[in-house]
Amino acid sequence: MTTWSCMNLQDSASPIMEQLIFFHDHTLMIVTMILVSVLYFMTSMTINKNVNRYMLEGQTIELIWTIAPAVILVFITTPSLRLLYLMDEIHNPTMTIKTIGH
Repeated sequence: MTTWSCMNLQDSASPIMEQLIFFHDHTLMIVTMILVSVLYFMTSMTINKNVNRYMLEGQTIELIWTIAPAVILVFITTPSLRLLYLMDEIHNPTMTIKTIGH
């Protein structure tokens, strides 16, 4: 049962909701790793006063920060699309309701 002090998601009642909770945890872990790495790079850049003379032409670093977000997005979208298609499937409904409104 959820209370005001509970910081987690509710217990799942279906397998799809359990997969959604796993996806939430997966995405939160990716965001946490990005945040920690950015904070580490920012603090190391402020503490380190050395200058790299080869950094003026940085094709490799530009290639890395162009490809890295694409790879991260692939790691996020593949489970997301799988869950999206799992949520769309309906296996043998027990009751169908047709509503007509005016």
